Order: sequence, then structure tokens, then C-alpha cells
Amino acid sequence: MSAVPASGAPAEPESRISTGERRFAEAARRLSGMTGLVFGWPPDAFWRATPAELEALLEAATGDGDEIDPPDRQAVARLMEAFPDG
Repeated sequence: MSAVPASGAPAEPESRISTGERRFAEAARRLSGMTGLVFGWPPDAFWRATPAELEALLEAATGDGDEIDPPDRQAVARLMEAFPDG
């Protein structure tokens, strides 16, 4: 008995799925689950996201990537003046 994916289409027989496709599917499944658990994304949000969006989100969450200096007091004061919403 073959599994039916969430799309409702019949699954490809295991013999017809390449190793690369299997690795992609496994990685996508893990990332989709992780974004759902950590960021509250439903599956459709994961599949609509671009790789760059996903990378930016993961970098922000893990602290990887280029470090950005926090704003200084003057920058915070300018922002508070520009956006005086309390």
C-alpha cells in the first residue's frame, strides 16, 4: 500500500524517486516542521516562502550571518521622535 501525500496525489513508487529527490523531500519535511514549530508557520507559508526569506529568518533566529550593531542613543531618540506611539 502506497502512502498518499497531503496534496492527495498518489505517491511515486520508491523505485522511481532518485536519491537527490529523496534527500530534498526529507530536508523540506524537516524545515517545514521546524518553521511550523518555531515560527508558527502553517505549511502553505513555508511553501510560499523563497529560499532567501527562509534563510533570513533562520539567520535572525540563530544569530548567524553578519552581525549588526545595535542603534546608538541618538538613533533611538530619532526613531522615538519619528514614531511617537508610546
